Amino acid sequence: MPYLQGPYLQGRDLGGRDLGGRNILVQCNTCAKAGVRFSAMINARELVSRCLKNDAVAQKQLYQHFAPQMLAVCYRYTKDSDEASDVLQEGFVRMFRNLNQWKEDGELGAWIRRIMVNTALNWLRSQKRIHWLNEEHINENYDSDSVITPVSKMEARELADMIRQLPAGYQTVFNLHAIEGYSHVEISKMLNISEGTCRSQYMRARKHLAELIMKTENEKLNYYAGKQ
Repeated sequence: MPYLQGPYLQGRDLGGRDLGGRNILVQCNTCAKAGVRFSAMINARELVSRCLKNDAVAQKQLYQHFAPQMLAVCYRYTKDSDEASDVLQEGFVRMFRNLNQWKEDGELGAWIRRIMVNTALNWLRSQKRIHWLNEEHINENYDSDSVITPVSKMEARELADMIRQLPAGYQTVFNLHAIEGYSHVEISKMLNISEGTCRSQYMRARKHLAELIMKTENEKLNYYAGKQ
């Protein structure tokens, strides 16, 4: 399709240099340094219409407007920035290929976000990263909320790094339920697992994350105690 041929989808910066399909942040920074500015309040309907007519400027605007936030989405399902960039590129390719399916009465960003999440899940399957453990009883009354309380005091980046330390299955289910807001029924269908497995994976993720948070908080307390 002609509208997939822009430099922003081929892993090149505005000067035409090959970025290897990876360094999305450099690409975005290059746009910013070149003086490219896009309004936060874009007219989605008009922009999509222009993209479907193979308007390269509109395609670039659409990519530049949504790439940073969608990169953050992809980053939550991967383990490093290179993997997140690969997923982002594939997600935008899928988005442009299916742009004519966007319903104008829906929010464009939410529609693109769903594509990115599905792309990330497909990528995880292709990498064979997720190995579902046998279901085992997890006490759903386990009070991990009391342990996760310090989360409000943590930097977003620090919390995101902790979530990425979770095993891939925990990480995926936690993101889908706690961050994206999908129900366990929806997630079980998305991942082709039972609802019970989904719930147990989520509870394990919460328990594991709570332990990571406690460990980090204790290390901070010990560090500052040693400074006194």
